[in-house]
Amino acid sequence: MHGVTLIAFYHNATEGTTIKPLFTTGASLNTRLLVTVILSVSLLITDRQSNLLDNVRNVISIVLYPIERLVNLPPQLNQTLSDSLLSYQDVVTENARLKEQQFIAQTKLLKLAALEKENIRLQALLGNSFTLGEQLLTAELLAVNLAPYEHTIALNKGSRFGIHKNQPVISVNGVVGQVTRSTAMRSEVLLISDPSHAIPVQINRNGLYSIAVGSGQINQLNLPYLPNNSDIRPGDLLITSGLGGTFPQGYPVATVTAVTPQPDKPFAIITATPKAQLDRLRELLIVWSDTTPIPLLNTPEPSSTQNNEPD
Repeated sequence: MHGVTLIAFYHNATEGTTIKPLFTTGASLNTRLLVTVILSVSLLITDRQSNLLDNVRNVISIVLYPIERLVNLPPQLNQTLSDSLLSYQDVVTENARLKEQQFIAQTKLLKLAALEKENIRLQALLGNSFTLGEQLLTAELLAVNLAPYEHTIALNKGSRFGIHKNQPVISVNGVVGQVTRSTAMRSEVLLISDPSHAIPVQINRNGLYSIAVGSGQINQLNLPYLPNNSDIRPGDLLITSGLGGTFPQGYPVATVTAVTPQPDKPFAIITATPKAQLDRLRELLIVWSDTTPIPLLNTPEPSSTQNNEPD
């Protein structure tokens, strides 16, 4: 009974009223878009003709500046890092290039220094060829044999250049030795330090004659045949005496280094150091005692026959 009464009451109450919808619908999307465009155009015209919006723009720019900086910070950092890496790589590349140029320059300087020294040596050799008066031929070292009791060297000139046995060989500093064997393109030279070699010498200071004998040591000669009372002292220069006919007179041979008298023996112990640096030889001079030119090639003599025309 009560349920029927409530339903009748609800029906009578709702007949005279309108129920509002839960979600109301406003203006359409096109209308909203049109209003937005009109407002935007109005703001643009207002901003262009007056400065009413400058303060708003300034406030907005101040508020947005930190955000803009934060947004732009990663690209800026990336660019800065890239520039730094590129700059470092450029520095490394330039440093490597400069080091290479420095190395090349130092190598060229060393080569120039070597060429300068070689030029000085060759000039000294050339000067000797004019000063000494004998005919000289320049030769280069091929091989060295400095065994304890055999001191020999090989040169790159032989019989094809007129070189023969017993010819003296000198350097810019003094006597080196003499030729013992010669082939077409090679010569062997016995050094004055060889124990089997002996060379007639005289003291340049007083003209005293003696014989310098090889000791088997590259930097020592012995003078075994001078009496204890001989006028010889350390520092005396020994030169070739010209006796024996092998070495022309006047070439420096050695410098006396020690004189030790032996009262119980007839001869003193006298040693000398060769003037030629026998362990540092490079360019040498082979000596002729006359001035006759040595032909390098045999040239045929002109024919003496004449063509006779028939009568």
